[in-house]
Amino acid sequence: MAHTDHQTLRRVLRREIAGTIGLLTDEHDFRAMRRYRSFTFDDHATYLQQVESVLKTRAAQGTHTTLALFDPEDYADYCAQAGLDPEAPASRTRFTAELAATGPTIPYDGRPLATLVPALVDEAVRQATWEYATTLLSRLGPCPTCGEDIGRAGFTRASDLVVRILDTAPPGDRHLVCSVSGPPDTVVSVLHGDQDSHGDTRLDEAEALEFTSVLALGLATRSPGGLVLRTSAPGTTDRVYGWRLRAGTLEPLTASEVFDAYCTDVESGDLISPESGVDYCEPPDLGEENTAPGHRH
Repeated sequence: MAHTDHQTLRRVLRREIAGTIGLLTDEHDFRAMRRYRSFTFDDHATYLQQVESVLKTRAAQGTHTTLALFDPEDYADYCAQAGLDPEAPASRTRFTAELAATGPTIPYDGRPLATLVPALVDEAVRQATWEYATTLLSRLGPCPTCGEDIGRAGFTRASDLVVRILDTAPPGDRHLVCSVSGPPDTVVSVLHGDQDSHGDTRLDEAEALEFTSVLALGLATRSPGGLVLRTSAPGTTDRVYGWRLRAGTLEPLTASEVFDAYCTDVESGDLISPESGVDYCEPPDLGEENTAPGHRH
């Protein structure tokens, strides 16, 4: 009987997949969907197992599937606005198709869901961060003195700074973190850059766009924050550099300030042991023109 039940569940899933499957990644969202009688799953772990089975079957048949993040609250709002019955499987299929066009997605590539789910959540966070930063930048308007669009100028300057940070970094893979304090929220973005055999740095375009937008937000709004760069290369110690965001500028941290920042627990303020094989360094000069104050607004 269990075998028959699993076959039934898979048929239900296949009926609702149109090239994209909207995935309920956590227990909270799964419980929210159980309010609908037509949603026939009782257990989140079983649901994920059946999704994975369907994905593997589709892949074996040569069918490409995209994973999207299914948010029950967004689904309920979508059905209300479109006048759809949220109980109808066709409504879920239509909402999932909309997600494929507008929301964060990743392709199913054969990796286990335990690996793909965090990647999908990261993609959703990255898209939300980018949308949040660009929305705030677009609301800044023109500079009252020169008329230049403040948000656009901040993005141009941030792009230049990111390029200079990467160009002046020592050889190796790069890991950058930028944080900008609110109001209303602190925004954090991460950028990974892997160096190829020719010495060129490969960046994910969406990740770079989000990171640059967050840095631009800090520069344009003159918000406090910071930027940290860590480089890693075979046969050498990792190197860590840092800058503070202050009054629309990137100010380099001294080696001891970088050490203090890395070896202090953010939550408690307690000291934590430094990592072995890591050098805390003062960053290279980015050029005076790039750390000059921006618009005074």
